[in-house]
Amino acid sequence: CRCCAESRRHGSILYNILRSEEPRRWQASRGCPCGSRRLLALRSPQAACKAASAVLVKTLRFVQNVPCFQELPLDEQLLLVRSCWAPLLVLGLAQDRVHLETVESAEPSMLQRILTTRRQGEQPPPRGTAPARTPGESSSSPPLPSAAEIQTIKGFQAKCWSLDVSTKEYAYLKGTVLFNPDLPGLQCTQYIEGLQREAQQALNEHVRLIHRGDEARFTKLNVVLSLLRSINANVIAELFFRPIIGTVNMDDMLLEMLCAKL
Repeated sequence: CRCCAESRRHGSILYNILRSEEPRRWQASRGCPCGSRRLLALRSPQAACKAASAVLVKTLRFVQNVPCFQELPLDEQLLLVRSCWAPLLVLGLAQDRVHLETVESAEPSMLQRILTTRRQGEQPPPRGTAPARTPGESSSSPPLPSAAEIQTIKGFQAKCWSLDVSTKEYAYLKGTVLFNPDLPGLQCTQYIEGLQREAQQALNEHVRLIHRGDEARFTKLNVVLSLLRSINANVIAELFFRPIIGTVNMDDMLLEMLCAKL
């Protein structure tokens, strides 16, 4: 972006040190003051992780109690859950009105990294390299969620709350998300496509019965649902689970939860 190009013109270590007394908000944004690349973390990760875990358990319990889902082979069940656990979780967070309170997470400045490594008797890292990781942190660990990614989740929640989505509407939306016939590797494609169509039909009938004066509500709900497509499952795992339980294999955890009696 344009602001990043500006920062590159003034990107020397000396320039940054001389500017150290000035506000450093841009440094917490990975050098980008426009805000879209700011790194965010949860203000209270323990509380948020606990809430997200509770919602995930409730979500998988809901899935297990759908008779049509139970009739599918286990490998088909797992394939569906692996692909949709994140949007289902975000739906559940919206339904339970779990608010996301975040704080900006600043990366160490180049000067801080040089001083820290020198105190430890190490060579200072080259310019442009990532800061040293804490013990036990994998070099392939994903980065913190960006402000734009967090805003996508918050925007989805705000849309749901503005529409005052009911419990039944949430259930039909979850059914639409769960029974996705477009996943590669599915064997029961036609059956799953029929289940998704039934969920949409049930939602439409419910809206027409309860909201007779709002002919556009069904369309509005599906437009909101389409926002879930841009939510990355890795972002959800990084935001809600990794701060507390570390790097976790969500596939293994989902399989264990799916096979358990929740």
